[in-house]
Amino acid sequence: MTTSKTTDRTAPRRLPLRELILFGALFVAILGVYAVMGPAYSTRMLVEAACYAIIALGLTIQWGYAGQFNAGVMGFVALGGFCAMFFGIPVNEAFWDSQLPGELGRVLLYLVGAVLLVWGATKLDRLGVPKRLRTIIAVVLAVVLYLVVISLLREVTGEIRSQAGFIGGLGLPSWIGWIAGGALAGFIGYYIGHICLGLRSDYLAIATLGIAEIIKAFLKNSDWLTRGTATVSPLPWPTPGPSDLGFVLARAVYLSLTAVVIAGIFFLLHRAYHAPWGRMIRAIRDNEVSSAAMGKDINKRRLEIFVFGCILMGIGGAALTNFNSIFDPQGYLPLNHTFLVLVMVILGGPGNNLGTIFGAVLVYIIWIMSEPLALFLMNIAVYIGEGWFGWEPPSNISSRALQARVFVIGLLISLVLRYAPRGLMPEKVPHHH
Repeated sequence: MTTSKTTDRTAPRRLPLRELILFGALFVAILGVYAVMGPAYSTRMLVEAACYAIIALGLTIQWGYAGQFNAGVMGFVALGGFCAMFFGIPVNEAFWDSQLPGELGRVLLYLVGAVLLVWGATKLDRLGVPKRLRTIIAVVLAVVLYLVVISLLREVTGEIRSQAGFIGGLGLPSWIGWIAGGALAGFIGYYIGHICLGLRSDYLAIATLGIAEIIKAFLKNSDWLTRGTATVSPLPWPTPGPSDLGFVLARAVYLSLTAVVIAGIFFLLHRAYHAPWGRMIRAIRDNEVSSAAMGKDINKRRLEIFVFGCILMGIGGAALTNFNSIFDPQGYLPLNHTFLVLVMVILGGPGNNLGTIFGAVLVYIIWIMSEPLALFLMNIAVYIGEGWFGWEPPSNISSRALQARVFVIGLLISLVLRYAPRGLMPEKVPHHH
């Protein structure tokens, strides 16, 4: 009896019909885009979709595996983009040949010293200082030292702007920027997670949304570090660029690189999901109380998941920024870099890695193609309106077509949540006997 049950359960796994049909339909859609828009445009769209797939895999770990609703994806993507810029662009001789690096280094040392002092003040209760007095001392010290360090930093950064423009980069190979982007996003994610993961899911979403805006504001206003709104371009690619291979071939090579990265991430996530660690994470997600009763360190596991997700978002952000070859802090928008990724994960199926990759490519194709399609339909409407009814055509058709994107994504979310609330490829939780 047991054997027949087991075979019944494993039988559907032999031919995943739903996955084959969905990926077949996606392949046909991609061929359609190639036929209509041409290979250069379509390959570029696929590379961007692949970069978004890396970011979406980061979110599916946090949300799908552990139920953490991170609404600040944009911030981690921007950190990855910053690293791609900082590590990849050439060294700025005007900065390094002056006395400015020494001055900046001195201020940064003061900053480290200030942080250590405040940290020391928070431990004063161990020396017998009452807790309330300890808190007052720590807060006053933090405010005073912050004002001192900020005024010193303003002087130095003002000089950097007037003498050298901005710090410049390190002139290292681009792939180092990808690794550094993942590391920086993970590092920041670790501290954010420490503070925020104790919050309930809705408060976690609000906190991460705010933190993403803080990161964006910092990058936009730190002209001395990022050139701010002046933007930095062109960024070098980790693969031979269009000048060496031509547009289509260069983009195809870049696509192959991102595909290799996705395959590596997918393999690791698949192994982790089916390992004891993955089972533990799902147990914490589904029933926190019983997991705690079994002696699992819930906060530590949650923090691990949050950091892993942030690392992938940083890598994806670096890959995307390198490909677009421009670092523009103002270009990071919650709609494009947080909510679009959320739609990808919702559509594909939170917790299903294959579904997330499928969702990322499909949603990005819909997002990119909704504008030319809307423009095409509007032009037909204008033609009919003018020819048959003698209507006056509106002047700003192209900008109206661009707004169709937002409408299409909203419609897509509504349809998916109504008809496939667990995504097109729901998470398959393995049953162990």
